Amino acid sequence: MNNSVRMGRVLGVPLRIHWTVPLLVVLFGYSLGSQTLPAMAPDQSNATYTIAGLAGALLLLVSLLAHEAAHAVTARRKGISVQSITLWALGGMTRMDRPLTAGSTFWIAVSGPLTSLLASVLALGAGIGLDTLSGMAVPAAVLLWLGWVNLVLAVFNLLPAAPLDGGRVVQALTWWRTGDQDRGERVAARAGQVLGVVLIGLGWIVVLRGAVSGLWLTVIGFFVVIVAGAEHQRARLAPALRGMRAADAMTSPVETCQDWLTVQRCIDDVAAYARHSVLALIDFEGRPSGLVHVPRLARIPAAQRDTLRVRDVATPRARCTTCAPDDLLQDGLEKLSSARALPILVTEGQNLAGVITADDISRIARRQAFRGAESQ
Repeated sequence: MNNSVRMGRVLGVPLRIHWTVPLLVVLFGYSLGSQTLPAMAPDQSNATYTIAGLAGALLLLVSLLAHEAAHAVTARRKGISVQSITLWALGGMTRMDRPLTAGSTFWIAVSGPLTSLLASVLALGAGIGLDTLSGMAVPAAVLLWLGWVNLVLAVFNLLPAAPLDGGRVVQALTWWRTGDQDRGERVAARAGQVLGVVLIGLGWIVVLRGAVSGLWLTVIGFFVVIVAGAEHQRARLAPALRGMRAADAMTSPVETCQDWLTVQRCIDDVAAYARHSVLALIDFEGRPSGLVHVPRLARIPAAQRDTLRVRDVATPRARCTTCAPDDLLQDGLEKLSSARALPILVTEGQNLAGVITADDISRIARRQAFRGAESQ
């Protein structure tokens, strides 16, 4: 969800809008106004179709927001912290802490599709009533279209595969039946990978038959495959991370660089000899002040390296994920987001204790894989 913009709050939850949302409104508005409405309510002016098409697209956006808000409200009622709601071209995502029980997972998952189903019933009923009682063909057609789209969204989201809501239902039921949360996540994620491949295949078949709309299915399929693959990897890694402290995973001692050095001085004196791809920065008092990736330094033009300070091209500490050595590693990883990715700074008071990088997590994963192979 990179490149999303904060747009206020919904029911107390921060709302973010991805740059693809205007594209979604334009595409659906154009499709509705140029194809669907003329077929459902003919003999109207182009201006009427255009305005009605945009109105329908905006109503669809509102219904997507209601779907995600239902997840957020249910999660908070279950005592789960919700960080944000993000709307984007393929729907929406609600970022929250992981549910602690199978029951919570189930109710949070079904709340979204149930809301879409309710929106479908209301829109269809209003559309039929408006057309029957007043003969307002265009508004009625918009509401009927909105009702059918929400019905499709509800059904599609209930497909039993992660990251769809139906996948969360499968995860919850497997967790409840076996008592194993990780197994539930693995089952749902594997189903998601299969569904993604099926959607990609169906999309290409539709494209080969001459319908450009098949590209939409293909994009959704790729998204499902990627996210489901990441969730499957996380579920496989979870047993190795459970109970592990940050101190057990971090790299220490850490290669550091003074943040007041120029980029050229940092390259010559530190980065050229560094064993890792990331350097921790320290200020005049020896306190950690941020992180800089060595490849980032190499991309800076030579003409600027003698004037730029290394802290000017680094990620400041305020935007880094931090934790203490005794914190659980899983808790630290749960803090990660698109804005606060790995590495994690491990600090003890005002001092730098270590850094947790992607290589450190990969090392734990390899160790877990070796243990799994030995137990077979």
